[in-house]
Parts: sequence; C-alpha cells; structure tokens
Amino acid sequence: MMDFLSTSNILVHIPLGKGGYDLSWIEAVGTLFGLLCIWYASKEKLINYPFGLINVTLFAIIFFQIQLYASLLLQVFFFGANIYGWYAWSRQTADQQAELQIRWLPRGKAVVWGVVCLAGILLMTFNIDRVFAALTLLAVNLMQALGLNVQMPELQPDAFPFWDSSMMVLSIVAMLLMTRKYVENWLLWVVIDVISVAIFAYQGVYAMALEYVLLTLIALNGSWLWIKSAKQNGSLPLQTA
Repeated sequence: MMDFLSTSNILVHIPLGKGGYDLSWIEAVGTLFGLLCIWYASKEKLINYPFGLINVTLFAIIFFQIQLYASLLLQVFFFGANIYGWYAWSRQTADQQAELQIRWLPRGKAVVWGVVCLAGILLMTFNIDRVFAALTLLAVNLMQALGLNVQMPELQPDAFPFWDSSMMVLSIVAMLLMTRKYVENWLLWVVIDVISVAIFAYQGVYAMALEYVLLTLIALNGSWLWIKSAKQNGSLPLQTA
C-alpha cells in the first residue's frame, strides 16, 4: 500500500516534452478519479462527489510528499467543499425531487461573484508569494502539531503570478458554485483548464497539457449540458432575482 502511495512508484514514462514525464501510480489513479468526478458532475450525478473526495485525498498525499504544503492545504478546502456539495445535492423536496436545480446566477449575485473574482485575482497577483508562504507555514505548523516530522521548505518565487492567481481564485469560486448547481461553474472551469493547457505547453510539459485539453473538453460538455438543463428549468443568464 505504501508503495502505491509513493510518488517514486512510476507507472509509465511518457516521452513527451523535454525529458518526458514520469507518471506515478498515485497520480494516475488520482487523475482518473478526477476525470470521473467532473464527468459525472457534468451529468448531474451525485456519485461525482465520492470520486472527488478520492481525487483530492490522493493529490493531498502527493503534495505532502513533494512539499507543496500550500497546495496541500487547498486540497483540504476542496475536501470540505466536496462533503458540502454531496450534502447539498442529496437534499430532496417532499415529493422526492432534488432540492437544488441547475440554474444561472441571478444578476445581482453574478455581479458580486464577478467583483470577488477580480478583486481576489488582483490581490493574489501582487501577493501570491506571501500568501503561499503564509499557507505553507500554517500547513507546517498544523502538521507539526499532529506529530509529523516536517520542516518549512525553501519556496521559489512564482513564475506566473497573474495566471496562477487566476487559477487559484477561479478554482475556489468554481467549486463553490458547483456545490450550488450554478451553470457559471463550468464556464470558470473552461477558463481554468485553458490557462493550464497554455502554461504546461509553454513549460514543455506536454503530457499535462494533453490532460488539461481533455479536461477542457469535459468542461465544455458540462457547460453545454447545464445550459440546456437551466433553460428547461426556466433559468436564463443574468435574470433579476
């Protein structure tokens, strides 16, 4: 079991890009569950949340091993969001129908979330190194309090502060919107995945770029399906509440 959880246990070497890419068993399985999660979410299936919980747990283990403690802490947030989403999606009305229906954000809420995204991205862009240092220190202190033998790693300046800030903020917002079945979550995931494709391709990590191309296609499909469902539910973009 411990061998499976190790990032050193390589499943396959993918000969793409400079030096290729070593895909470990834990990353491969974590990625598979991530793909299943978003595929079933696009179909509005509750089972997406168990798959999502496995995905974030495995990636939390990966980030722990490679000392990306700030990213580890974010996985804890996504774990909690998956738990809440599972609860929210499973609630039913008296006639056994899903309490939450797929819909668009009302105009007022859309404006508020838009401002939150823009403000968050701007603040993070100019403070991303300090924010990740603070999150890393918090994660280290928490793990040390739990008796784990970890030390503060040496952090490097972020190479893409604006794009990484955008992906971090939009990922958090998209996850929250998904738990409430708002269509806009898929539009945000499309943006996030396209940025990821561009960054990985620029860095020459073509295996990861191809993975995010697949994620982009699933997010586009999710957008199309949820837009149709929202219309059937009588919800249109930017309606007044």
